[in-house]
Amino acid sequence: METIDESNITEMDKPMVEKPELPSASSKVDREDRATVGETMVDDPRMSCRDVNVYYGENHAIHDVNLDIGRNEVIAMIGPSGCGKSTFLRCLNRMNDTIDICRVTGSITLDDEDINHKKIDVVPLRAQVSMVFQKPNPFPKSIYENVAFGPRIHGLADKKADLEEIVVTSLKKAGLWDEVKDRLDQPGTGLSGGQQQRLCIARTIAVGPEVILMDEPCSALDPIATAKIEDLIDELRQQYTICIVTHSMQQAARVSQRTAYFHLGDLIEVGDTDRIFTNPRHKLTEDYITGRFG
Repeated sequence: METIDESNITEMDKPMVEKPELPSASSKVDREDRATVGETMVDDPRMSCRDVNVYYGENHAIHDVNLDIGRNEVIAMIGPSGCGKSTFLRCLNRMNDTIDICRVTGSITLDDEDINHKKIDVVPLRAQVSMVFQKPNPFPKSIYENVAFGPRIHGLADKKADLEEIVVTSLKKAGLWDEVKDRLDQPGTGLSGGQQQRLCIARTIAVGPEVILMDEPCSALDPIATAKIEDLIDELRQQYTICIVTHSMQQAARVSQRTAYFHLGDLIEVGDTDRIFTNPRHKLTEDYITGRFG
């Protein structure tokens, strides 16, 4: 198998962090009647967020969000562009730390440990709470090395056989093994868009995460590739907690058990997906779902 020198990994090889959409100027309108409705807490949370606020300089982007994320569930975060859903998602593994002007307050815990505590190392945190980005971003290396890279640098495999087992298992979990098993030494960038996204998911699985964050993972894919990713999400939730940001309400309805609706930086409503889409309790949620704005 091909080997690489980790010291040669450049910034170009790392996942791209897209510039967040900021809430529009209309976020300064009267915030009356935007208190969260619905079931924000669950009995057995994997992550808990309390009074989370996000600021980009003077811009108050997220307002006092309280939300539990349950074990082995898919929670979809929906809302119009600029509503704060992706900004909130990036709080869950401190990806916002990479933005100089961004400041996050409040408490976010993973298995009862505050992820924002000064003693927390963000490198292992981002292995525990891994991100799949909007656009597939495989490393410019072989399919095998794309998956092996994370376990190698995190010291998850002492022997070559152990590393190979992780690669094979991760590709199988990502539903990609049968399509690439005979060309593992070929570039990951040579795969189709849908295959590249599943490769990125395999790369995420390989480091043994507890939570998988997905920021619009199907927005750049065709309907067939999207269907494969959605089927994969349903399979993965048996082992992982998944948070997905999506502009597609149909996708949220298909893949999630709970849905959280954001509007201009506020968490407006959260609850069982079926109820959110059939009997929303908040007027803003109803207006968005029925297409009055968005």
